[in-house]
Amino acid sequence: MSNGFHLAWLEVWRNRARFLLFSLVIALITLLILFVAALGEGLGLGNREYLQKLDADLIVFQDTAQLQISASQISPAQLRAIRRVRGVDAAGAIAFAGASIPRASAKPMDISLIGVEPGLPGAPPVLSGKTLYRSASDEVVLDAVVAQMAGLAVGDRVTIRSIQDDRETLYDLTVIGITDSRKYSIRSAVFVPMDTWDRIRSQAMAGGSNMTELPHNIAAVRLADPTQADEVRQALLEQVDRVAIADRQATWENAPGYSEQQSTLNTQRGFALLIGVLVIGGFFQIQTLQKVGQIGMLKAVGTPNRTIAVASLLQIVLVTAIGVLIGGAAALGLAQVFPGNVPIVFTWESGLAAVGSIMLMGPLGGLVSIRYALRVEPLTALGLSA
Repeated sequence: MSNGFHLAWLEVWRNRARFLLFSLVIALITLLILFVAALGEGLGLGNREYLQKLDADLIVFQDTAQLQISASQISPAQLRAIRRVRGVDAAGAIAFAGASIPRASAKPMDISLIGVEPGLPGAPPVLSGKTLYRSASDEVVLDAVVAQMAGLAVGDRVTIRSIQDDRETLYDLTVIGITDSRKYSIRSAVFVPMDTWDRIRSQAMAGGSNMTELPHNIAAVRLADPTQADEVRQALLEQVDRVAIADRQATWENAPGYSEQQSTLNTQRGFALLIGVLVIGGFFQIQTLQKVGQIGMLKAVGTPNRTIAVASLLQIVLVTAIGVLIGGAAALGLAQVFPGNVPIVFTWESGLAAVGSIMLMGPLGGLVSIRYALRVEPLTALGLSA
């Protein structure tokens, strides 16, 4: 083992310029794979973050909506029936719409305008200020990213832009609280009471608000005992007309394009790993062909195949590790300069999975070169065979 390490290190050191150049190639592959992983995590989180942090155990949809939030409408009568079901601790209506915040020095910031019922599931907790507490107030709680990008703080006035009857309408509201990041549909969120949401939402999208009772998209249900989720789900289906029930994970996985988006990014990551295996394998194969004579000499003086294999494997691992360290450091450095609205999210789980995959693909890519080195005949390599 020590002889193998000595041989590997000696060759790398004597040809350090060549191996450093190849480590930089591995670093670029590492950077690509890490950014694809971070992009997948960021886009996925942008679609599910609000739903993932929701203070609810079950989500109630209209039965014909096929678990699509935008197609679902839960009436106030259904909401009242949900609250009467045994085992339901609280149920809050949630409604979604698109809007924007005008900015003087930049283009308007697109947001998800989310209507909630104060004090019920769906209403966000706050990091600073106070939470929503009145049903028809001109007050909002901002997502932390909105507050940062728009330069707003508790007590400031924020202008919400929406479309009313084919014309642009502006509404001035007071910021009373800042919550953490709670993106929905890749856009940061602004939370308002349900009555306020109905008044300022884009009426062209909803067909006006002339109804006597406001329908909501979904109902978030918090259970008295989360371990009884299956029983309460069945009771909801039996006692509430025309509803479908899902948990939070099923809700975001059925968001339009979510599964397809993640599958596409996973495919890209797989191709990047495949390219890495081929590049690393090709490089070390060329290296082996260039030192056939040296391998033959080592075998001629009695060096066992085990030492040669260990030296080759350690060399591959060392060069790959240097490339991964350089690529990982570059990815972390670049992550610091990305603005908050770019959906790039580095997590320890995805990062370690990506790094582990790259460290595995190095030895896999070098298996062919190791096998070739073990098959070198000393006399043939030295040109002494008959």
